[in-house]
Amino acid sequence: MKYFLKNCFLAKLLPVLSLCLVLAITTQAQQRTFKPVDGIIIKVDNQIILRSELETTLAQVASEGQPVTPELRCNVLRSLLMNSLMLARAEIDSVVVEDAQVNSELDRRMAYFVQQIGSEEKLEEYYNKSLRQLKDDLRSQVKNQLVLQKMQAELTEKVTITPNEVKKYFNQIPKDSLPYFSTEVEIGQIVKLAQIDKKEKDKARARLEEIKKRIQNGEDFAALAREFSEDPVSAKDGGNLGFFKKKELVPEYEAAALKLEPGQLSEVIESQFGFHLIQLIERRGEQYNTRHILLKPASTDLDMEQTAQELDKIRNRIVADSITFAKAAKDLSDDAATKDNGGLLANPQDGSTYIPLDKVDPGIFFTIDTMKVGSITKPLPYRTEDGKQAMRILYLKSNMPPHQANLKDDYQKISAAALNEKRQKAMNTWFNKNKSTVFIDIDPEFDACNILQSINN
Repeated sequence: MKYFLKNCFLAKLLPVLSLCLVLAITTQAQQRTFKPVDGIIIKVDNQIILRSELETTLAQVASEGQPVTPELRCNVLRSLLMNSLMLARAEIDSVVVEDAQVNSELDRRMAYFVQQIGSEEKLEEYYNKSLRQLKDDLRSQVKNQLVLQKMQAELTEKVTITPNEVKKYFNQIPKDSLPYFSTEVEIGQIVKLAQIDKKEKDKARARLEEIKKRIQNGEDFAALAREFSEDPVSAKDGGNLGFFKKKELVPEYEAAALKLEPGQLSEVIESQFGFHLIQLIERRGEQYNTRHILLKPASTDLDMEQTAQELDKIRNRIVADSITFAKAAKDLSDDAATKDNGGLLANPQDGSTYIPLDKVDPGIFFTIDTMKVGSITKPLPYRTEDGKQAMRILYLKSNMPPHQANLKDDYQKISAAALNEKRQKAMNTWFNKNKSTVFIDIDPEFDACNILQSINN
């Protein structure tokens, strides 16, 4: 078991570490009493690794049940070094991510944090910072994570695994080290977002038109933005979004903003976020600064009822065998994370579709607890990760009882572990090749780890 788990852990260590950096905001929330003595322990060109990064990552690993040994400490440090090396090489090789992608990811994460803590006000109170400040704090970390993901994808995109390699990998695991898996389930979902009723859209548009008239009659845009805007980040700043470059904001907003002269008001325009009234503040070269008032049409009970009826029709087609659940999810689900995977939820630990029963979201657990394999629920109310109202149907594809790992029942998990190991070997090869191409300075305290030695594949 130790052999199997060790290989699985080391194979996934790198992506876990890069995620740790981005989720620092939540890690700090969970570990407010942990205050290591900070300082730079590694430099890689312009990149630095702080002692706090190492200790925080080790604390997270420990919270997941992994004992913190000297060997693990060195492995974590090596992975942090590899992340820094990739970021340094990305800068040299001009590997970049678009600001629009960074902004989109920041918006998604803010919506997730708000949903978890309950409201924007509670989030701001907890950290004693505005949402704008929280986004600014996370921006560089999110950007680094996206660059790391892009680098990792480029370095491992051609790595594949064959059935023979999976079998060979499994057969190399000592029989007494095979893990014993608890009850695991495969759960699928098809999600439909609540469609906003036209009457609600017309109400929002009309309210903005009235606000526009008030501004044209002399009232202050910023004051009205603070009073009415439903953009939680910018409302407190009088609707001010700050400077952006082209393609960093949604197309509808940008197109309307760039037609304006400083001080001019736009027509009321619609985007995926709702309805906007925009005022151009200033142009500065290729950048422009705007403020806006955002109104979001409300979903009504009728909207949810219509969405449920649409989902019920999809469910009836699946039950009647006129379409498979996987096909229906791919063609009809509004959930981008699962639709291309047959609607199946992923295990966050290893990416497989098999989720330990004790790790299933409580909101799903109590629903599937009495379901038979192959059955599908009636439409259920659902709120997406970014806070949108929706309905979904859940499908219990399988329910695997506790068992020792074997190729027949656990091929997907074993294949994922074998592929991760092969990808890690590709990363190790890249590390050995590129470590001498940048300046690296390591605190002598960690000489015993010998983390710059070539990694054997």
